[in-house]
Amino acid sequence: MRNSVAVIGAGTSGLIAAKRIASLGIETAVYEQKTKLGYPQKASGIVSIKGLMSLGVGYRKAVTNTLYGANIHAGKTIMRVISKEPQAHVLDRVKLNEICYKESIEAGAEVRKGIQVDSNMLAKLHKGNIIVGADGALSTVARHFSMGELDRYLLTYKADFEVEVGNSKIVDMFFDNRIAPNFFAWLCPNSKEVLEVGIGIDSRYGNSKAAFELFLKTEEAARRIKGAKQIEGHASIIPLRTTRRLVDEKNEVVLVGDAAGQVKATTGGGIVFGGNGAIMASNAIAEHIQKGAPLKQYETSFKRKFGSDLALHLMINRIYSNISANRMAFMLSAMKTLGFEEFFAKHGDMDRPILMLKRLFLRRFAK
Repeated sequence: MRNSVAVIGAGTSGLIAAKRIASLGIETAVYEQKTKLGYPQKASGIVSIKGLMSLGVGYRKAVTNTLYGANIHAGKTIMRVISKEPQAHVLDRVKLNEICYKESIEAGAEVRKGIQVDSNMLAKLHKGNIIVGADGALSTVARHFSMGELDRYLLTYKADFEVEVGNSKIVDMFFDNRIAPNFFAWLCPNSKEVLEVGIGIDSRYGNSKAAFELFLKTEEAARRIKGAKQIEGHASIIPLRTTRRLVDEKNEVVLVGDAAGQVKATTGGGIVFGGNGAIMASNAIAEHIQKGAPLKQYETSFKRKFGSDLALHLMINRIYSNISANRMAFMLSAMKTLGFEEFFAKHGDMDRPILMLKRLFLRRFAK
C-alpha cells in the first residue's frame, strides 16, 4: 500500500484535495505545468454562496461582485428570477487559486510548479504514491489508467469589457440554439466597471470564438458593450457529464474536479461539485492509508450525495438543448404564468436541483 499522495493539477479541486490530505498528516505533493497558478482565467467565476461555504476555503478576498439573481432570455421573453437575498459570488479565479495554494502550503503540502506530467512521469510517480487526477477535462491521469472517456464537452469563449455596468447584481442568460447550440450566452457583471460577455456551445457544433463574435452582434449584447474596451478573451473546454470511473482501486488512483466530470451540465460550473469531490476523495484516501478502508468508498459516497443532482443537471441541459428559441420563449411564458419566477426566487438552488424539486412537491402537496 502506498502511503504518500501525488496530486496532478493545481486547479481549485487539486489544491483543495492537497490541503485536506496534508492536513490529515499524509505526505502530499502537487504537480502543475503552469508557473502562475490559475492564469489565465479561462472559466467564469459565478459560484453559489452556499456551495462556496461547503468547501472550507477562505475565498472572500477573491470576491469581485455579489449576484441576487438572473434574467433568463429567449427571444423577447424574459423570466426574472431575482431573490431578496444574495445568491452567488463572482470570483477572481486567479485570486481564488492563490488562496487555495497558500492554504495547501500552510497545511503541509508541497506544490511543484512548471512541471508537465506526461505518461512516463506519471508512471514514475505512481510507483510510490496514490495518484489524485485533478488535471482537467482532457485528463492524462484518466487516459493513462484507462478510467473512461468523457464523450461530451462544452466549448466556451468569454471576454471582459470595461463599461458602466448599470445593475451589477443581475446576470443575463440568453438561450438561442442558432447562436449558442446546446447551451447559452451570458452577460455577467464581474464588478460595477467590468462586464463579462461569454458563450458556450456543444463541442459538436463548431467554434466558440465564432459563436462569441455572433453573439456580440445581437441587439442586447451590442447595446450593453457599446463604446466599451475589451480587456481580454479566453477559450476553454469543460466536460458535460460524469462517465469516468472515479476510482481505480487496484492502482490506487482517484479523479476529482473536471478530470472526473464533476460539472453542472446546466451551467458548466464545477467549483462546488469538484471541490466537494476533492474533500470526499481526501477523506477516503486517509481512511485507506490509516485504516485499510477501500478507496471505492469515495465514488460510492460522491454518487450517493451528488449523483442525482448531476443527472438532473444533465437532463435539464438536454431539454433546453433540443428546443428552438420560440419554444423556449413559450416555455418561459408558461412558467411565468404558473408562478415559477417567485418560486425559483424563493427556493431556487444553483447546485442541488433535487432539493429544489423536493420543495416544489412539498409546496404542491401542502396546497
